[in-house]
Amino acid sequence: MSQKTIYLIIGLIVTAVLGVILLQLDMIRTGMEVNEQRYDEAVQDALKNAARELEQQEASEINLQTNGFNSSESNINLGPGKFTRDIQRSKLLGNNGILIPEPYSYRLRLENQYNNKDLVERVDRSSLEKKLQNEIENANLEGALEYGVYDNRKKEFIIRNGRRLSEIGADTSRHLDLLHSNFRVSLFAGEVDTPGYLMAYSPQKKTVIFNSIWYNLVASLLFVGIILGCFIYTIYVILFQKKLSEMKTDFINNMTHEFKTPIATISLATDSIVSPRVSGDPEKVKRFANIIKQENKRMNDQVEKVLQMAKLDKSKLNLNLTAVDLNDVVTDAAVYISLQVEPRGGSVETKLQAEPAIVEGDMTHLSSLVNNLLDNANKYSPDAPKIIVSTRNVSKGVEVTVTDHGLGMTREARKNIFDRFYRVHTGDRHDVKGFGLGLSYVKTITEAHNGTINVKSELGKGSSFIVTFPYRQD
Repeated sequence: MSQKTIYLIIGLIVTAVLGVILLQLDMIRTGMEVNEQRYDEAVQDALKNAARELEQQEASEINLQTNGFNSSESNINLGPGKFTRDIQRSKLLGNNGILIPEPYSYRLRLENQYNNKDLVERVDRSSLEKKLQNEIENANLEGALEYGVYDNRKKEFIIRNGRRLSEIGADTSRHLDLLHSNFRVSLFAGEVDTPGYLMAYSPQKKTVIFNSIWYNLVASLLFVGIILGCFIYTIYVILFQKKLSEMKTDFINNMTHEFKTPIATISLATDSIVSPRVSGDPEKVKRFANIIKQENKRMNDQVEKVLQMAKLDKSKLNLNLTAVDLNDVVTDAAVYISLQVEPRGGSVETKLQAEPAIVEGDMTHLSSLVNNLLDNANKYSPDAPKIIVSTRNVSKGVEVTVTDHGLGMTREARKNIFDRFYRVHTGDRHDVKGFGLGLSYVKTITEAHNGTINVKSELGKGSSFIVTFPYRQD
């Protein structure tokens, strides 16, 4: 898959995910607006019903007093003087001077009396409290609801949450939450001048509305999170597979090159041996036979490395645990690598400070591990390698450090050097050979021995590989 195709897929998936997120956010916003509107309507209806209850309660009192007055006063002779005072609210029914009060006339007087009362006397606080509570419960309104009665004539609050306010407590500056609220209805609205308002304020309104849609929000976030997680994982797998494919391609190219050279050498040596000019000379035959043997051993070593990693892949690694002296292992490995370093004008120095240096491990694998580190230090060093190998005792084990003054590595390279088939980019240098399996093998063997491996490196200044092995295995 090409880089362009990968970027196109990433772009399409990102666009789709962003579209889903935006749609979900819009749906959540719409849901909150609808729930807020329903909440506002429910609170407003509760206030209207409570105000209507007060008006009906007062009207019932007036009706009761009017009916009582009609039954007791309908046959009384009020006399001329009374007629003079009540001429505006009475009706003459006969010529004998007897006046009968008109029911509507008395009702008007009662209504005027109620209208002239202070608002605080007209509002039954207990009835208002009970009615509001019932309305709130019936409307399923969650959260506390603050309410108050505002006297429009006195320009102050007279009741707050069923409690009559004192002169100081009635100050509107103490009730700005109610004063600025949109929840309000007129009390006794049928009169010419509205005597007051019933107001309410919900301090938990936003919380209540959010709680009504939180499960939708959580579900949306969960599903979007799953989509994002799958998307990120998919992209990771694509990029990883692409990287792995590139490393395997490099591995095949390197392996082909590594095998091509000895095969060509063996072919030339074989042709030389069968040549009549060489076949009759035992010394030349022996010389070319040794070349064939060395190149064959070189190919066998390369194949062995690949087979070792294949065994590790299939978890077929069986450690033959014995007592291993790491000082001896380091000394033997240093002697071997010196044969390659010294012809290049380099040097290998050992600092064996560990005492004791004996650990429980597999002799073969530990030797291969140290040889791989030294071979790596040699390959990534300039023309005159300077390699230092040291051992020292640490808590519960022995530490082996291989330091070179070679090319060094970037931070990105340090993250990937233990990946299989990965090889550090060497710029214009093309003489660094290998399959990219050495450090992966080193890490695998270290972990198989319950050890740890760390790397310190700076580009252009060299690298240090620190491997620690415990004295005993579990």
